[in-house]
Amino acid sequence: MSTSPSSTETIKSKINKLLRVKKTWIPKTIKYIWILFLCVVLGLPLYILSVKHDLFGLFGGMPSLAEIENPDNDVSSEILSADGVSLGRYFRYNRSQVHYDELSDDLVNTLLISEDHRFYDHSGLDLPAFGRVLKGLITFSPAGGGSTITQQLAKNLYTLNPDKGLDGLLAKLGKYPRRLIQKTKEWIIAINLEENFTKKEIIAMYLNTATFSSNTFGIKVAAETYFNKRQDSLNIQESAVLVGMLQAATFFDPKRNPENSLRKRNEVLYKIYKQGYKIKTRAQFDSIKALPIELEYSVQNQNEGLATYFRTVLSNYLLKYCNDKGIDLYNSGLKIYTTIDSRLQKYAEEAVDEKMKELQDKFYGEWKRRNRNPWVDEDGYEIKDFLQKRIKQTEAYKIYAEKYGENSDSLKIMLKQKKPMTIFTWNGERDTTFSSFDSLRYYKQFLQTGLMSMDPNTGHIKAWVGGFNHKYFKFDHVKQGKRQPGSTFKAFVYGLAMENNYSPCDNLKDISPQFSIPGQPPWYPANSSGPPKGSGKLMTLRQAMAQSINSITAQLMQTLGEENVVEFAHRMGIESELDAVPSLCLGTSDVSLFELVGAYSTFVNGGISTQPFFISRIEDKNGNVIENFVPKTKQALNEQTAFRMIYMLKGGVEEQGGTSVGLNHELKIDNEIGGKTGTTNDASDGWYMGVTHNLVTGVWVGGDERAVHFPSWDFGQGGKTARPIWEKFMLKTYADPKAGVSKGYFKRPASGVDVSFDCGKFTVISDSVKVKDEEEWDIKN
Repeated sequence: MSTSPSSTETIKSKINKLLRVKKTWIPKTIKYIWILFLCVVLGLPLYILSVKHDLFGLFGGMPSLAEIENPDNDVSSEILSADGVSLGRYFRYNRSQVHYDELSDDLVNTLLISEDHRFYDHSGLDLPAFGRVLKGLITFSPAGGGSTITQQLAKNLYTLNPDKGLDGLLAKLGKYPRRLIQKTKEWIIAINLEENFTKKEIIAMYLNTATFSSNTFGIKVAAETYFNKRQDSLNIQESAVLVGMLQAATFFDPKRNPENSLRKRNEVLYKIYKQGYKIKTRAQFDSIKALPIELEYSVQNQNEGLATYFRTVLSNYLLKYCNDKGIDLYNSGLKIYTTIDSRLQKYAEEAVDEKMKELQDKFYGEWKRRNRNPWVDEDGYEIKDFLQKRIKQTEAYKIYAEKYGENSDSLKIMLKQKKPMTIFTWNGERDTTFSSFDSLRYYKQFLQTGLMSMDPNTGHIKAWVGGFNHKYFKFDHVKQGKRQPGSTFKAFVYGLAMENNYSPCDNLKDISPQFSIPGQPPWYPANSSGPPKGSGKLMTLRQAMAQSINSITAQLMQTLGEENVVEFAHRMGIESELDAVPSLCLGTSDVSLFELVGAYSTFVNGGISTQPFFISRIEDKNGNVIENFVPKTKQALNEQTAFRMIYMLKGGVEEQGGTSVGLNHELKIDNEIGGKTGTTNDASDGWYMGVTHNLVTGVWVGGDERAVHFPSWDFGQGGKTARPIWEKFMLKTYADPKAGVSKGYFKRPASGVDVSFDCGKFTVISDSVKVKDEEEWDIKN
């Protein structure tokens, strides 16, 4: 078959055209390749350098090398007990730092397998991961993120931190230019981090800066919040839950979204199975996958946990301390080492709860039987307008009065209008409907308490219970509250007598002396029981103090002088203003429990007054000591006088009719105890001060209002209200050998005892003498 000339020409024309196109396409392609090459080889470095050095302010600043070497992380300040237990934190963002060796192996391996399995093979950037991401973008099939752990750390520390102010002018163009610049900075910072930190340090830093849910930041707080355990104890399942949250904290929160969290946990566990770490077989994986997430969820709360009242008192002190030193308490990562012992604190709170619940039931019952409210006047009559006056002090009254006016009917209606609320009960919280008046009446009927225990030899406060529920009752009854101490103040009258060469065995008659007070009728201090002006019976000073006989205390007051007693009490550690009046001998001037415990400790510590304190040292977040705290001490009285007072205080336990004779016998075995009860005349305060050779503990019980009284003086006496709490606390403490509080004997004066304690029962001449009579008083060094 032949081809026509015209067809041949057509074919040639097409071939020539194709050749011309090819000649044009090849140079263009080469040209574009060179342009792309130059952009990548020259443009990309120039772009990175421009970002790094913030050319013309377009890209925003970069953290300096010093900032990268010492990253500034917002870390909560932590309170630690003397035995190393975390008591709580002060924070804006609840975060605490840990070191790599404080992380569980399961946690570290779960993190690496799930988030960055080539972590030890790259230097901050994972190029194969970039390739996988790029391929996913091109094929519209995303295959996971490309960020390494180091990049995520850079993001946590800097690029997503608005406080760093790293945005430049180009960031205003929109989220995509801003995100590209952020990503570039992330790469640069990641490389710098790898150059300045070890791989282990980067892992720890990343987990410390990770954000979880429920205002939880960092792995330490996350482990505590979700599983109530330390991060070094997390197992594979728990680690998988927390690592899964790193991608979307709220979406995979096991508390808020349990189904999402379980699904994500199992995805992480599958990765672990595929890598062969611990989960070796499919059967093992299926078994673990079927397990539920077992949470022990607890968000950090200043109203919960140990020592809630102490933490509030401590925060007030620390805020002033940090302000003076230019430190931000809430984000500086301080370690505040306190003197509180978590075990003693626990036993003190348990003792308070157990005994106060019993006492409250009796208190309610007795007033209900009398068909009266507990707010009464000096003559025992109910104060009729008590609630009407107190309601004006409430927040509800102030809000309604501002809105409706103080004399309006609307104000009265709103205060009596019932509304849903949750209230405290000794059997747990209860939902009810109360008006403002109902709520006030309900809460004013609660008895309150305070307990403080300290080591008299060091000044270390070991337990601080300012009340029984900080959520509903904020007032601290250890230091913030001051009340009349009643007969517990008698120790200072007798102490001054001992200093003036009285002996515990000196005799006085139980006869009430007469005090002449200008402008008033003569005053005869009456005893709490028996004839008003005394029985006339001859008794030793030790017996008189043991039985809390008012008349003999008053005789000493009359002889020694009111001003001298005030001076002695202040010397011992009482700081409150005291009225130099005759009735002071019966404890009529207000003092705090904090002061009383410190003052009684002076007797036990050989006459050395040691101001109670509760912080041993403060460190910065890097472990550098900012300050070591030492107690303020002074020699308040000589050790001979101090020891005489110890012998006097022991009389309460040993003398017939003593107010502490009824203490549990278990406490007295191989142990010396001194005790003093106290009750105010109007039956509104009950006290107990208990002393041993290594622990001085005080307890107060009463109403929040002075007008709230016990049903009778006998009902409210310190021996029935406060002493049972002290007794329960000491039994719990001695029952735990790990608490470090042992039974023992009071320290004798180094030079021996300088007087003969021959009160018909004991003869004490020196440290080496041991005398037995009705009971054994074994004198030991």
